[in-house]
Amino acid sequence: MIELLPILMFVFACMALMLGYPVAFTLAGVALLFAGIGILSGSFASEFLLNYPERVFGTISNGTLIAVPLFIFMGVMLERSKIAEQLLENMARACGRLPAGMGISVVLVGTLLAASTGIVGATVVTMGLMSLPSMIKSRYSPALATGTICATGTLGQIIPPSIALVLLGDIISNAYQQSQLALNIYNAAPVSVGDLFVGAIVPGMLLVGMYIIYLLAVGIFKPELAPAHTHTDKVKLSELISSIAPPILLIVAVLGSIISGAATPSEAAGIGAIAASALAIAKKQFSIKMLKEVMLSTVNVTTMVFAILLGASLFSLVFNGLGGERLIHGFFDELPGGTFMAVLIVMVVIFVLGFILDFIEITFVVVPVVGPILLQMGVDPIWLGIMIAINLQTSFLTPPFGFALFYLRGVADESIPTSAIYRGVIPFIVIQLILMAALAQWPTLVTWLPTLMSQ
Repeated sequence: MIELLPILMFVFACMALMLGYPVAFTLAGVALLFAGIGILSGSFASEFLLNYPERVFGTISNGTLIAVPLFIFMGVMLERSKIAEQLLENMARACGRLPAGMGISVVLVGTLLAASTGIVGATVVTMGLMSLPSMIKSRYSPALATGTICATGTLGQIIPPSIALVLLGDIISNAYQQSQLALNIYNAAPVSVGDLFVGAIVPGMLLVGMYIIYLLAVGIFKPELAPAHTHTDKVKLSELISSIAPPILLIVAVLGSIISGAATPSEAAGIGAIAASALAIAKKQFSIKMLKEVMLSTVNVTTMVFAILLGASLFSLVFNGLGGERLIHGFFDELPGGTFMAVLIVMVVIFVLGFILDFIEITFVVVPVVGPILLQMGVDPIWLGIMIAINLQTSFLTPPFGFALFYLRGVADESIPTSAIYRGVIPFIVIQLILMAALAQWPTLVTWLPTLMSQ
């Protein structure tokens, strides 16, 4: 029974989270509860808890995590500056004559928003408010319209600069260092958030391309589900350029500075925050009141992220102190199928947990536990990070508990049934699973560009 304390601790935490208790306090509270049980039963050394202040100091002094509030500020500022509204209107007019043209415009705009904001919930809500009424008015199938918006909104999970990739990158980096030290390798090249950003570019673009191909196929073979608009007013080239240029310039400034090595992710996030503010000023949307609202929203989200991180850090400390890492390591060693089966089981577990936990919680609780073990087995850290990101993106879409479905249900008209939203996301879930299978078969789709950039 004592040997199963780590598993019971994990199950207990998941049950408490499902009941709706605050995540950060739940993780810390469950950790202290099971630490007490472990001390009384003699299976946990209280000295382990003395390491927690050092972990907290390591978190607050981690320069990489400075990027989190800056990217959040950038995303919220862009959302309030109404750049997306003008972009969607002009893109819809430019693509309107294509089969499923409005759906394609939603994907393209969502891609630019994902690369500009990196916040999944904000993108789903923004696209739902802006594009869903227009798509329904244009006689789009409610299922296709809602599925397109949900799937597009989750692109912020995989397309850099993504908050998820920043957090994953930091955790994967620490896990990789632990795995190499366990293998007595002391000079391994470090893995950075920038490496994950570069590794995500090809899979992200492949996913966008697959979405567009699917929508084109629907528009051609089932035009009644996504009618083209032959009477759409043509957009002037100057109008299209003026609406596309700001987010493109922002993406180039942020990602370009990271990929070229001119700036770290934290420095690039600072560039993005300033550039987003400049765009809001140029669009005449900036005001002191708006700045206060953006800063308050940024502080709220950042506080949530770091509170969860500190709670999860205590959770993982107690989990490992109870022998959880040894238990999982032994389980993986005894698995038939070796590394492939270990990765498959981890991906299935993360997928299922994605129904009940947010990506932040999974990143901070699950990845630090399984990451070092998988990396010791020879799994590429960048490939593992991208696979986890896409896996979480898929779980956010999967009925009935996908977070993206909840976000859209909250802003969609009541006349659109929830069943239509569920039906609409299924083809996009299949597309993402196909992409994950392709990345599993050809890992170089992820690793090729980071390897090239490092030469």
